Amino acid sequence: MLLLKENGQQGDPAQEQFSISELSQEFDVTTRAIRFYEDEGLLEPHRQGRQRVYSSRDRVRLKLILRGKRLGFSLSEIGDIIDMYDSEPGEVGQLQYFIEKISVRRKTLKQQRDDIEVTLKELDSIEKQCRKSMTHLD
Repeated sequence: MLLLKENGQQGDPAQEQFSISELSQEFDVTTRAIRFYEDEGLLEPHRQGRQRVYSSRDRVRLKLILRGKRLGFSLSEIGDIIDMYDSEPGEVGQLQYFIEKISVRRKTLKQQRDDIEVTLKELDSIEKQCRKSMTHLD
């Protein structure tokens, strides 16, 4: 939702405001999930009465949270990455930290893939043994 100036022209995109339901629909997440991220300190909407009002900054943070979750990062790690952006050492520090986390995540996923391959080979072997035993029973 864009804020409009009194003359009907678009306002500053940095001043965009969003309701919780707008963000929920845009990112296909529940309002409960968004409130949870707020409770965890990852989002900081302001209030107009009882209604939460999210800024463009909150929208970007939600996008980063969801991307981090898809990549398998914990909310704590996601929060650290996002918080680094707002404080020193700034973007360079954030990117270095993120690169380290990506490396660790990649290593974990490769190990899981290797473990799955070993398990699949074991299952293939057991299945062959079972089929061979069945032919002897017929």
